[in-house]
Amino acid sequence: MDEMLNEIDKIIWGPYVLIPLLLGTGIWLTLRLGGLQFTKLGPALGLAFLRRNDAAEDEGDVSHYQALATALAATVGVGNIAGVATAIHLGGPGALFWMWISAIFGMAAKYSEAFMGVRFRTLDANGEVSGGPQYYLQKAIPGGFGKFLALFFAVAAVIASFGIGNMTQSNSVAAAMKETFHVSPTIVGAVLAVMTALVLLGGLKSVSRVTSAFVPAMIIFYVVAGTIVLIINASGIGEAFRLVFTDAFTGTAAVGGFLGAGMAQAIQYGIARGIFSNESGMGSAAIVAAAAKTKHPVRQGLVSMTQTFIDTIIVVSMTGLVILTTGVWQGGKTGAALTAEGFSAGLPGTWGGIIVALALIFFAYSTVLGWAYYGERNIERLVGVKGILPYRLLFSAVVFVGATLELSTVWTLSDIANGLMALPNLIGLLICSGLIARETKAYLKADPMLKDPPRESTLNGMELLLREEVGPGRDRR
Repeated sequence: MDEMLNEIDKIIWGPYVLIPLLLGTGIWLTLRLGGLQFTKLGPALGLAFLRRNDAAEDEGDVSHYQALATALAATVGVGNIAGVATAIHLGGPGALFWMWISAIFGMAAKYSEAFMGVRFRTLDANGEVSGGPQYYLQKAIPGGFGKFLALFFAVAAVIASFGIGNMTQSNSVAAAMKETFHVSPTIVGAVLAVMTALVLLGGLKSVSRVTSAFVPAMIIFYVVAGTIVLIINASGIGEAFRLVFTDAFTGTAAVGGFLGAGMAQAIQYGIARGIFSNESGMGSAAIVAAAAKTKHPVRQGLVSMTQTFIDTIIVVSMTGLVILTTGVWQGGKTGAALTAEGFSAGLPGTWGGIIVALALIFFAYSTVLGWAYYGERNIERLVGVKGILPYRLLFSAVVFVGATLELSTVWTLSDIANGLMALPNLIGLLICSGLIARETKAYLKADPMLKDPPRESTLNGMELLLREEVGPGRDRR
């Protein structure tokens, strides 16, 4: 079973399927959208953090900021600590460059999927907003093909929620607690399961309140600690950047305990781990973006785009630069152990290991909460609202299971499920790229700096599209 799953994983995340599709889709959307991840990043950050709410009467369940915090909770996880280290271990320092590339073009994909999530959102039987690829793929792509893509995504997302969004995260928390603080995994699993159930039973508003409170704090804590390490090792920053940029195109010779890696490995592991970390193109962030209170899909799309910037350009870069400036990447370790060694080498005493352990615990637990919401929205799509409560209870119980078991096979299965989520979503984004570009340009022409737009441009996406296709004053029936 392990061998079969590993072979499937290699095909999906190999150089001929998902990696070129992810990169190609990101480049295509960047071109069609006029590089909005470069031109609108500043206004988007302002909308996310300085003007946290659109008008109170706007449709949606949570604010821009709460939607962003919940999405960040799901993405800023083990991948930001262990995933970066694994990419550098397998692909060399150049892998960090390709993680940056995946993020730059991934921002266009993240914008597009969040735009589509809001554009085609709906209400479930409980009156709660529901949206994401499990809806917009069917609504935007007519016929049986769209429905097939939507259901395929929903099934893959439910599977992924129990894997990468649950067991692998709780297992990482239990391992960190056992190694650093000598707490039994059984106790850790029980506490995590109860805490998860208490939060989830309150629904999205409860999840968003919790994540919006501690997600910024945990990111700031980790980035500040990493900045201290970089200040102490400032003399190595220049060499670290030189390694990143040169090895991205030449590969890395064997040094110390490092076995060496070619350019192809740097690209493969950099892009794969980058997407694993920021989830751009997977469609997951569109699920919570759909619940945001917003005047227009463009506004939430731009807010969601900042998630990839924060996750990869800031947090992932911090991990990678700590590992490279301290020189520990040559020692043969990988995963969270390599990141912990980097922080330990840069900070006095045992502070480095403790900081990484605490960051891993909070990052992983926040991912559990974010992915629980993703999973329940897809359960609702598959079986209706009657499946939400049983899903929440089962999800909480599986948190305990994940904390107490050895999960090598689950990690591989999680990778596969992530890839299977991305495939239908990327295909859908390519098909709908014209609609996304057309409506985005129409909105930004009326509201270029994302201020309160004139009434004409606050119309929903469908109304804008109808006006463009039919023209004012004509029969739209």
